[in-house]
Amino acid sequence: MVLRNEPELAAETLAVVERFNEATNRHDVDGMMAVMSDDVVFESTSSPDGERYEGTAAVRAAWEALFREAPRARFEGEETVVAGDRCTVRWRYVFDSDSPEVGHVRGIDLIRVANGKITEKFAYVKG
Repeated sequence: MVLRNEPELAAETLAVVERFNEATNRHDVDGMMAVMSDDVVFESTSSPDGERYEGTAAVRAAWEALFREAPRARFEGEETVVAGDRCTVRWRYVFDSDSPEVGHVRGIDLIRVANGKITEKFAYVKG
């Protein structure tokens, strides 16, 4: 696979991912879905291989369920690396942002952007 690393493409990819991450921390599912393609594929961190969701209806339902279960949770970005239409985000997920001692996990997202929308978001977490 050859990654295209044109500066304009990388800048667009980063802007889309940043909009998605900001909406995520607001628990704004409409805002999240606004930057996801109709045929988006999301793979969660659930054990052992992640749950796979395809299409906006399934992905929306997954995010709504997450925010119902963890209404004060947040993602803290630790590092973002962009190469063309691909982005890797290293993050820390805090289960309850008002009580960090409740716990957290660390992981990464592998994201692909096409035509200004996220088409793939594959999430991995440390054991």
